[in-house]
Amino acid sequence: MAEKEILLKVENLKMHFPAGRTLFGKTTSWVKAVDGVSFEVEKGKTFGLVGESGCGKTTAGKCILRVNKPTEGHIWYKGKDISRASRAEMKSIRREIQLIFQDPYGSLDPRQSAGSIIKEAIVTGKERCSEAQVADRVKELLETVELLPEMGDRYPHEMSGGQRQRLGIARALACNPELIVCDEPVSALDVSIQAQVINLFQSLQEKSGFTYVFIAHDLAVVRHIADVIGVMYLGHIVEIMEAEEIYSNPIHPYTKALLSAVPITDYYTEKSRQRILLEGEVPSPINAPKGCPFHPRCIYATERCRQEVPALTDTGGGHYVACHLCGE
Repeated sequence: MAEKEILLKVENLKMHFPAGRTLFGKTTSWVKAVDGVSFEVEKGKTFGLVGESGCGKTTAGKCILRVNKPTEGHIWYKGKDISRASRAEMKSIRREIQLIFQDPYGSLDPRQSAGSIIKEAIVTGKERCSEAQVADRVKELLETVELLPEMGDRYPHEMSGGQRQRLGIARALACNPELIVCDEPVSALDVSIQAQVINLFQSLQEKSGFTYVFIAHDLAVVRHIADVIGVMYLGHIVEIMEAEEIYSNPIHPYTKALLSAVPITDYYTEKSRQRILLEGEVPSPINAPKGCPFHPRCIYATERCRQEVPALTDTGGGHYVACHLCGE
């Protein structure tokens, strides 16, 4: 069996933002948006990062892109630690790591045509190309994302939401990336269009071998596209598993609660299943609870859960869980 090629490895990643300061500028409190996240992504595969709004998944993605400089931890890309890389060092690999935004309209310049947006991504930071070469490449990218070549003359406001998202994908592909961070790329689209865009992501991966970090809150979407899924809660990853195990073998109480909220199309199955209702609200990342971050809402919590943060432990077959009770 061939050894796995790890393209991206995140190790104990922390991203803390100052939340309060004294009169003299000393920080008094911190927002612990990401607080010790670790995972790895195999080349040519998709890692799905899922969780409720505010859990820190988008912040983790921004750290991978180096939009945010991590407070602590390491981000290994192709074996190189980029967590403390300078702007000049990042410039050489910036085109290899691209982002697809959640809002396909807000991420596009309304004053530029679709062709101009793609052209800008092609020529920026590269050796000079002829106009004919650039035009051919723009046409090729539009066709790759299943848009007609004449769409290159349209402006973002003349396109539908699905077409704008396809344009955003084409812009990312123009840089010939190896790793693409997808930040909730289908959440703003209609359900029928979501399926088309997800199928496009999968088709591109099969043809070109792209590696994705796919950030979303919809478990059904993530399960469909991801090879491995990481579940986040309050800045921590509480469970990592193969995608097919998300429904067949969830272990962490939080993962089970998330799954119980996913609608099922079969009426009788939906009516008979037991919904898990979590008590209370998600704690503030400014004043996170001591011990396991999930313990204030967990019906199985013990005194140990209230005092110790559980480590992410392999329960077998690459299935990791951060729970004192489940991991033993």
